[in-house]
Amino acid sequence: MGDFPHYDVIIIGTGAGGGTLAHRLAPSGKRVLLVERGGHLPRERDNWDSTAVFVKGKYRAPEFWLDRHGVEFPPEVNYYVGGNTKFFGAALFRLRPEDFGETRHHGGLSPAWPLRYEDLEPYYTEAEHLYLVHGQHGEDPTEGAVSAQYAHPPVEHEPRIQKLSDDLEKRGLHPFHLPIGVNLSQDGSGAATHASVCIRCDRVDGFPCLVRGKSDAEVICVEPALRHPNVEMITNTRVVRLETDTTGRSVNGVVGRLADGSEVRLTADVVVVSCGAVNSAALLLASADDRHPAGLANSSDVVGRFYMRHNNLALMAVSKEPNDTRFQKTLALHDWYFGADDWDFPLGGIQMLGKSDAEQIHGEAPRWAGAVAPDLPFEVLAHHAVDFWLCGEDLPLPGNRVTLDGDARIRLALDETNNTEGLKRLRHKLQGMLGHLGMHEHQLLSHSIYLHKGMPIGATAHQAGTVRFGTDPAASALDVNCKAHDLDNLYVVDTSFFPSIGAVNPSLTAIANALRVGDHLVERLS
Repeated sequence: MGDFPHYDVIIIGTGAGGGTLAHRLAPSGKRVLLVERGGHLPRERDNWDSTAVFVKGKYRAPEFWLDRHGVEFPPEVNYYVGGNTKFFGAALFRLRPEDFGETRHHGGLSPAWPLRYEDLEPYYTEAEHLYLVHGQHGEDPTEGAVSAQYAHPPVEHEPRIQKLSDDLEKRGLHPFHLPIGVNLSQDGSGAATHASVCIRCDRVDGFPCLVRGKSDAEVICVEPALRHPNVEMITNTRVVRLETDTTGRSVNGVVGRLADGSEVRLTADVVVVSCGAVNSAALLLASADDRHPAGLANSSDVVGRFYMRHNNLALMAVSKEPNDTRFQKTLALHDWYFGADDWDFPLGGIQMLGKSDAEQIHGEAPRWAGAVAPDLPFEVLAHHAVDFWLCGEDLPLPGNRVTLDGDARIRLALDETNNTEGLKRLRHKLQGMLGHLGMHEHQLLSHSIYLHKGMPIGATAHQAGTVRFGTDPAASALDVNCKAHDLDNLYVVDTSFFPSIGAVNPSLTAIANALRVGDHLVERLS
């Protein structure tokens, strides 16, 4: 590939953190290199095929990690330009203001952040506008103050979901339009206009978008950044270690392995790791040297620790009436986010999933694997299904951690019983309402009126917390600007920096933080 020049900034990873940071730095004129482990996701019909995406896992990385017992499992990770945002559901929530403070849960304490909601709020607004988030501030009673309304109106509910919203309101609850990043323009009836990029299909959640209508990091940030002559990208290059100078205070080499197995050494004034919480921690641990025997940025011994990924549950209720909804991911409910009339601890949030289909149910897609076997055709079940996603906060435990075994393979230890009582109660709240929401017992299913499936260890979509930031170098790896306490030029900009995770999707917070750190880096480099 020839010799590379010295760069102002090297960013390792092109997802919500790295891709957004590149977009922020691009207008500065500073020389930026993006290094991506994968290539461009191929655009093909299989992008929207349930069997290819969910059952066969065609786009998953062909790798296995180890659990705490040394048993292999396939993680839900995708290595492409745009990172895991190529497959995310584009639900772009802000953390609640209370999530930035210490919160008492049934299972323990969720720690405070070294920032307040107000510090991140302007960047949340910028992130929402940049990622084309459609929503309506003011509907969700748990949200914080906002400096600007969403730039795009909410995605309209289709009739079955509108009825669900109305029924929830009749029960005194506060359903709201789910904030979602799509390049959609709607006509008076809510349908996609002729000129809209997004076509309001049933492939938004978990599928890559064939028409580029979903706000992923490649479409929104990486491609526009690369139009600047000072920004470059190399793909299919896995960074295997970072090297430090003789003082141990500065990263002076980024060593990448190319597709043919050869290595390349890159240099920059500032190095940013944005590989996702598991792989960012793994890279820092793999970069141990004489001056950093426990791994880079790890004098505190927190790197790899405090892994979080939410306590999640997919629940498929069966509606008495057919559910003809295609774009189902338009509604959310946070009435029990902080607690309930019968419980003083947080439960979490409920949101709609993308519409399930017969292939996902029948093929034992990860979402429904192990669910009860219904007595009716899968096509009928899918036609009547209403799909919910329940999200509760898990807590940052030091034993939930990423380590490397002797062969540098990733080992992920996870206590799957961590703070799960709130999620159980949230499920019972929803189950108890199904009869009032047009989904009560009927002749369709003899076994059960719902299928539910907890997320196994391989469900890593909401990974966070392994390189936490803070003001105390003895208890955190990064400072408030996400620079390593131990090194002068190393930053980590993805979801690794989270001290806690709240109970909403982490993507928007990663994006907002990347914009914030980008401003800091522009100032530093100037």
